[in-house]
Amino acid sequence: MTSLQTLRIALRALLRNKMRSFLTMLGIIIGVGAVIAMVAIGEGAKARVEASFAAMGTNLLIVLPGATTSSGASGGFGSGPTLTWDDVKALQTELSSVKHAAPSLRKNSQIVSEEQNWSTGITGTTPEYFSVRSWPTSSGASISQSDVDGGTKVVVLGQTVVAKLFGASSDPVGQTVRIANIPFQVIGVAGKKGQSPTGQDYDDVAFVPVTTFQSKIQGGLQKYMTGVIYVAAAGDVARAEKDVTALLRERHRLGDGQPDDFSVRNLAEVAGAQAEGTKTLTMLLASVAAVSLLVGGIGIMNIMLVSVTERTREIGVRMALGAKPRHILSQFLVEALALSVLGGLIGVALGAGSAGVLASEFGWPMLVRTDVAVIAMLFSGAVGVVFGLYPARKASRLDPIQALRFE
Repeated sequence: MTSLQTLRIALRALLRNKMRSFLTMLGIIIGVGAVIAMVAIGEGAKARVEASFAAMGTNLLIVLPGATTSSGASGGFGSGPTLTWDDVKALQTELSSVKHAAPSLRKNSQIVSEEQNWSTGITGTTPEYFSVRSWPTSSGASISQSDVDGGTKVVVLGQTVVAKLFGASSDPVGQTVRIANIPFQVIGVAGKKGQSPTGQDYDDVAFVPVTTFQSKIQGGLQKYMTGVIYVAAAGDVARAEKDVTALLRERHRLGDGQPDDFSVRNLAEVAGAQAEGTKTLTMLLASVAAVSLLVGGIGIMNIMLVSVTERTREIGVRMALGAKPRHILSQFLVEALALSVLGGLIGVALGAGSAGVLASEFGWPMLVRTDVAVIAMLFSGAVGVVFGLYPARKASRLDPIQALRFE
């Protein structure tokens, strides 16, 4: 008997009881579908976290000033002016592990066009900021060093600000807006960034040269800067973090045992921790879903044992006509394998569809991993073989005479 004949006989036997075959596959379908859906949702959540942190910039460090203390109460990092403009220059020029360093001064202010107005965050910075944050313009030009040197009244608008002031499809380059009652020319529109992991709208912002920010929007503290410093590492972020910390401690003349009067935040560590947490949750959900595969395997074994009992006379007739035990064994194994593989295929389709529905509901990307789908299919096939082996061996060991006498 050829393999094709064995497959045809096995499929014919399964089709005789279509509903029972479907109910037998249901455990496999649910198990594989749940694994595919959970992993796809987990991978989508992980991709969203990674995209959110990538939107903040690549290899990014944020240096915050120190804390103020009043009547024994600490104001927390960022509340005291401890970083200087010379610190910014030193970070830009003295460390090989630092690719770019850019100041970021921020103040909320009303920005007014001819017909609309909008309250947004005005950020004073330098051209390096856009390299640190991996933030190109979608139209027009970005802030240049000549703008910083000359303190020119130019502004680059975020996408949200453009939509509120001019309309979503408008190009405001060349238009004039007023910030703190001072006219600024729009020279560019920043590319879309989306939201931060905490839901902050990155695109609700306007950028002006840092010198213009200090002279026209918010007065500075001369030597000290009132914002933060964004640092892009040239390679290893951990090494850049150590170098930045060492340089600032040396510049601020902090001795051994003295605490830092600044704070360096490594966003790569935060992103890694969140991605690892998402991965752990995905594996947990996939493991729980995999239990359904085992339950499905037990269902296959149970139905196959019932099938052997029901078809005892059929087995006896086949043996009497010359079928060997290995033929009977292979037939029942093929039936069990067909149930599990077909259930696995339906489960993959069902899981991908469910993941798509859930992803659209949560607003996450859907990432169905091909390797997970293949592994789930192989596992479902292995379940069919393992749990179908005992009924198949039982069928192949029947005595032909006793089988023919079975009622």
